[in-house]
Amino acid sequence: MFLFDAHLDLAMNAIEWNRDLSRPVEEIRAREAHMHDRPDRRQGTVSFAEMRRGRIGLCVATQIARYVKRSNTLPGWHSPEQAWAMTQAQRAWYREMERRGELVAVTSRDALDIHLARWFEALDGSRDALPIGYVLSLEGADSIATMAHLERAYEHGLRALGPAHYGPGTYAQGTDAAGGVGAKGRELLAEMQRLGIILDVTHLCDDSFWEALDAFHGPVWASHSNCRALVPHNRQFSDDQIRALVARDAVIGVALDAWMLVPDWRRGQSTPEAAGVTLSTVVDHIDRICQVAGDAMHVGIGSDLDGGFGREQTAADLSTIADLGRLPALIAARGYSPADITGIAHGNFVAFLRRAWR
Repeated sequence: MFLFDAHLDLAMNAIEWNRDLSRPVEEIRAREAHMHDRPDRRQGTVSFAEMRRGRIGLCVATQIARYVKRSNTLPGWHSPEQAWAMTQAQRAWYREMERRGELVAVTSRDALDIHLARWFEALDGSRDALPIGYVLSLEGADSIATMAHLERAYEHGLRALGPAHYGPGTYAQGTDAAGGVGAKGRELLAEMQRLGIILDVTHLCDDSFWEALDAFHGPVWASHSNCRALVPHNRQFSDDQIRALVARDAVIGVALDAWMLVPDWRRGQSTPEAAGVTLSTVVDHIDRICQVAGDAMHVGIGSDLDGGFGREQTAADLSTIADLGRLPALIAARGYSPADITGIAHGNFVAFLRRAWR
């Protein structure tokens, strides 16, 4: 089945992790055999070939670069301009992948329909040569030095934006932080609404989440978030937040980071096998969102695979991103209809984009 993955940090892996995603996963892992600078070295799951093998023909792909003030102890760039420059390096990589035929930018409804038609009409064998479509998103807005930078980003293809990532931000407060969006955040949201940029509420702390929903009247989604009822942490959505997103006709992509799938995960200590994290655990979060929503129209996949973690911190029965292709059968085993399964696999996010880009 064709899959839509609503969150992949492709350029971060290429530019900062120095992974050549055009090569096989086994080769990428082998080149990291003697590297120990990151816990996910030798554990990567994503390559273009594995995406095609799993029929992941469309994704939301990110730019990401945090600006940190002197009082912020999180890693990041020391000025917004440096952060902006990093996002432009990432954008340059996406363009090079387009020139190689690995990727194709999807920035409009017409482009979306053309891309889907190519994938749906292709024979299984010929899909191996098809470019993977990507919708460009910015994770954390601190690199937007001015509103002119936001307009420039839109002209360059940016179509979704999450105002915050981890900790305090310029325009909103993120995971493990507190507080609202403030005047700068409202200015950003107003400009996003004018340009037609999708608001990604992933990572917003509770205060910023509710203020952003009140201030922003354009299309809203959550690219990669799970359920607080199953994993009690501010990174996840409460049932009330899920209901508020359903009321806005949003879609929530369920993530595959193990600490977001089961409670009491300890980074660097827990293992997927010992914690019982499998693809079926992912379906638990999908099912929870469906039960809260009252239907299966507001959930999809936002895997976040290789988003700072690899096989050491995801489902034990996942070796590469191609294994996302096993999710439809697992969802079917929970009693979901073929139409529901198609929606979760890709249809819900595709319908969202068609509404947003009318």
